[in-house]
Amino acid sequence: MKKKVFVVALIFMLAFSLFACGKKTEEPAADNATETTEAETETETEAETAEAGDMKVAMVTDYGDITDQSFNQTTYEACKAYCDANGVEFTYKKPATDADADRISSIEEAIEDGYNVIVMPGYAFAEAIYQVAPLYPDTKFVALDVSEGDLTAYGAREFNADNVFSAVYKEELAGYMAGYAAVKLGYTKLGFLGGMAVPAVQRYGYGFVQGADAAAQENGVSGVEIKYVYGGQFFGDADITAAMDTWYSAGTECVFACGGGIFTSAAEAAAKTGGKVIGVDVDQAAIIDGGYGAGMTVTSAMKGLAPTVHTLLGAIQAGEWDSYKGQIQTLGLVSEDPTLNYVQLPETTQFADGFTADDYKALVGELFNGTRTVDDSTDSVPADGSASPQTQTVKVEHQGTIKG
Repeated sequence: MKKKVFVVALIFMLAFSLFACGKKTEEPAADNATETTEAETETETEAETAEAGDMKVAMVTDYGDITDQSFNQTTYEACKAYCDANGVEFTYKKPATDADADRISSIEEAIEDGYNVIVMPGYAFAEAIYQVAPLYPDTKFVALDVSEGDLTAYGAREFNADNVFSAVYKEELAGYMAGYAAVKLGYTKLGFLGGMAVPAVQRYGYGFVQGADAAAQENGVSGVEIKYVYGGQFFGDADITAAMDTWYSAGTECVFACGGGIFTSAAEAAAKTGGKVIGVDVDQAAIIDGGYGAGMTVTSAMKGLAPTVHTLLGAIQAGEWDSYKGQIQTLGLVSEDPTLNYVQLPETTQFADGFTADDYKALVGELFNGTRTVDDSTDSVPADGSASPQTQTVKVEHQGTIKG
C-alpha cells in the first residue's frame, strides 16, 4: 500500500504545476557567509526526522460529521487508516456548531492538546485557516478543497501562510464523466441536486451538464432533459425529499446528488419509483444500494481524498513537508490510466454495452491528452447557481434553490 501511495505521489508531483501561496523567497547569502558544513546538514536532517517522528494528527470536521458517508467520513477514515498503520497518534474534533468561531475553537483545542498536523476537509475552513495558521507557525495545516479564492474571499487580502497545504480538485471533470456515462447508458431524463451553490458543487454541475450534452450529440439522441436545483444545505430532509418525489414521479430517471448527505433525499425518492442515483466525492454504491435498493447507484463522481491524505501524511512523516508547504495544488488527471487519477468513476459503475469499461478508459484518455475539453469557467454563475453551460442538445430546467 505504501508503495502505491508514493508512486501516486511521485506521479502528481511531476504532473502538476504548483501554485505557491505567497511563499517567501530565500535571501541571497552574504559574501562572507559561512558555507553549510556536512555536519550542519546532518544535524538539520536529524532535526527534521525527529520532528516527523513526533507527528500527531487531528482531523476536524466541517458541516457534517464522521458518519456523513461522504467528505468528512472519507477524510476521517483515510487519516485513521494511515495513522493506525504507521504508529501515529490520531484524533478528531467536531465543532459545536457550523460557525467559524467553533471551527477555530476545535482547531486550537487540538493544537493545545499537542496535535501538530491538522487535517481539514472543505471550503468552510477558509476563514479558520486564515485566522489560525499564522498564529501557529509550527503546526502543519492540510486542507482539502480550500481554494485560494476561498481563503481570500473575505475582503481584499492576501494569504501567505507558509505552513498550509491545500488540495483542490477538478470537479468539472468528474461531473463530466458522470453525465457522459448516464446518457451513454440510455438515461434521458436526468436531475442535478446540488447541496449548496459553492464553487466545488457548481463545477460538478457544470461538468455534468457538459458530459450529458456531449454524449447526446455523439449518440444523436434528442429529448435529453436535466432538472437542475440546489438544496441549500448539505443534508437531506423532508422538504428536499418531497421535491425529489416530484421529479421521480414525473419521469426523472437518474439524479446526480451532489453535496454531503443530500443524497439521502434523492435515494429515498428514487426507491419509491425504481429510480437511479449518481453518488459524489466517494464511491457511494455500497451505502446507497445497501440502504435504499440494490442496483440504485449508476456511478459516482469521485475525488481522490484518501490518496491525497495518505500522500501528505506520508510526506510529513518522512520529513518532506517543505515540498508541499505554502502551496495549493489542483488535482485532476495525471494519467490515461483511470485508476491513477484524482478524479474518476469507480469500478462499481454500471457499465453496459452503451458505456463499457473500455469506453470509460478511452474517455479518460481523451480528457487527459486534451482532445476532449471541459469548460470550468463558473465565475459568472449567479450565487444561487441558476445557470449552467450552453448546451447543443440537452435542455436544462433551472429550479433555483429548495431551502434558504
